[in-house]
Amino acid sequence: MPLQRTLAIVKPDAVRKGVVGEAIRAAEAAGLRPVALKRTQLTQKQAEGFYAVHRERPFYHDLAAFMSEGPVVVMVLEGENAIAAWREVLGATDPAKAAEGTLRKRFGESIQHNGFHGSDAPDTAAFEISYLFSSLEIV
Repeated sequence: MPLQRTLAIVKPDAVRKGVVGEAIRAAEAAGLRPVALKRTQLTQKQAEGFYAVHRERPFYHDLAAFMSEGPVVVMVLEGENAIAAWREVLGATDPAKAAEGTLRKRFGESIQHNGFHGSDAPDTAAFEISYLFSSLEIV
């Protein structure tokens, strides 16, 4: 299977909990390697642009506000079947429904405050990666 890239975000709630290292370890244990990584703080406008696909959903404004309330760590992960592999590490969006041992089960609090993000498809990953990283930052 060819290598694939996905975007991973450690959201503000998980950054506050100090579990960035846990996310990196879990990614690497799943055979994924970070090829780009940075800590940043999204503005409200940047968060709205990142989540523009959800603009018509009722949670959109709250999500953008949450994602801009504190620092995040964003990573490009590379590996075989990276999108599905990272999403398996994350677990279900709702931490209450996530499998034992997954990052969201271990560190998530609610559907919105679930600690982590992962791209859901190749086209989404391409958009998200290019939104947060320049090609010069991916090594």
